[in-house]
Amino acid sequence: MMGGVTSTIAAKFAFFPPSPPSYRLVEAGDGRIWMEEIPETRRDDVDVLRLRTRRGQDIVAVHVRHPRPAATLLYSHGNAADVGQMFELFVELSVHLRVNLIGYDYSGYGQSTGKPSEYNTYADIEAVYKCLMERFGVRDEDLILYGQSVGSGPTLDLASRLSNLRAVVLHSPILSGLRVLYPIKRTYWFDIYKNIDKIGAVNCPVLIIHGTADEVVDCSHGKQLWELCKEKYEPLWLNGGGHCNLELYPEYIKHLKKFISATGKLKSRKNCSKQSGTMTDDQAKSTGGGTSDSLQPGFTQPDISRNSLDSRIEVSKKTNNQPEKSRMSTDNADSHRRRKGLLQKQVHPLQPVYYELEVLHKMADEDIC
Repeated sequence: MMGGVTSTIAAKFAFFPPSPPSYRLVEAGDGRIWMEEIPETRRDDVDVLRLRTRRGQDIVAVHVRHPRPAATLLYSHGNAADVGQMFELFVELSVHLRVNLIGYDYSGYGQSTGKPSEYNTYADIEAVYKCLMERFGVRDEDLILYGQSVGSGPTLDLASRLSNLRAVVLHSPILSGLRVLYPIKRTYWFDIYKNIDKIGAVNCPVLIIHGTADEVVDCSHGKQLWELCKEKYEPLWLNGGGHCNLELYPEYIKHLKKFISATGKLKSRKNCSKQSGTMTDDQAKSTGGGTSDSLQPGFTQPDISRNSLDSRIEVSKKTNNQPEKSRMSTDNADSHRRRKGLLQKQVHPLQPVYYELEVLHKMADEDIC
């Protein structure tokens, strides 16, 4: 009973689907469906799909095709957006990164059926993954999982269960639900999106991108997850970056392009010799060279303990990097993104219902489950 109560409370403050949805679906005469907002000139390169999840929901996914893709990217968006708002960014990423890209709406988001919940998002991303394998013939070694904010939860859950992924990108990720709200030192049974306990099971290169001025999810979340990665890629800490504007920084797309190129080169090496979690210096240099974008030697997987994991993480050293220059001022950027439908609300991914959480926290301390 208590598990159901906590799940209900978590859903109240973790998910903020846009209302009304930013897009409408139109049935085409040939049985296909379209997003009414997609220009006809782009429809030849875009598939709009309805996918049935193992939990019985029908979710909407948008697949953007590139004529010469180097990989496929599966994008899990933040908690206050839907694929209609994300579409222009999906197209831009597909073009600049030279990837096929599929994004999807969680249950209860956009035109997807059901209600949003942690376990529904796990079923949602599994349905998209299954579609990529069965309909588009994508192999794990060609697949990059990308999770933004709350989307880091389903991304890491799936990545922790796939052993041969090309790569993972975590954009403003969370350590776990409660850790966004409280500086807790253990994982409670009622916590959600326990990324801190799953990151160590990811066996592919991981890129973490976080803004140093993020007021929604503190940058320390990204830094601590990076410390726990097996195969670390040089992270991107965007000085002055917030929670919803990182793609406006020139370094964002530049770093992503280098990461995808580096992991492509690493893929060919992995076909020759199985990696054990640590890359040699020669392998790191061959993926791009230099210190800013080379693959860094991975650490041995930490001994994950729910009671002591946080205390084992060393405080990240402060960097003296100069702030990155944004493509436009914050005010102009927000105005531009509103016109394009890209601006997401600055909604805390785990906006607290303080009274309920304090009660649950006390119950956990008293070992009442």
